[in-house]
Amino acid sequence: QVQLVESGGGLVQAGGSLRLSCAASGRTFSSGALAWFRQAPGKEREIVATLSWKDGTTYHADSVKGRFVISRDNTKNTIYLQMNSLKPEDTAAYYCACTVYPGIIIREGLYNYWGQGTQVTVSS
Repeated sequence: QVQLVESGGGLVQAGGSLRLSCAASGRTFSSGALAWFRQAPGKEREIVATLSWKDGTTYHADSVKGRFVISRDNTKNTIYLQMNSLKPEDTAAYYCACTVYPGIIIREGLYNYWGQGTQVTVSS
């Protein structure tokens, strides 16, 4: 069993920055992938970024490319999402997710474990 705990959400003005953290416990990661998804009110959940645990390869959605960066700390089994130049349209609940499948995994349905989510609100 894997537990994922997100932190770091909050209220920020447009143009500001936040860093989200996701601490994973319950297994040692040597393969698989972790990702950040988000869901805005009235919209479907969408992938934001994902990271292959084995080799550190990353993927960022076009909507956040150049502004957000996913990273990891192997020693802490933690991933981060550094969010810069935030926009009001980035307002959403952000979820950390984990999959046992290796590589860059974009499909939401392939993620086995989910955190409880952390709210990010960007004011204009």
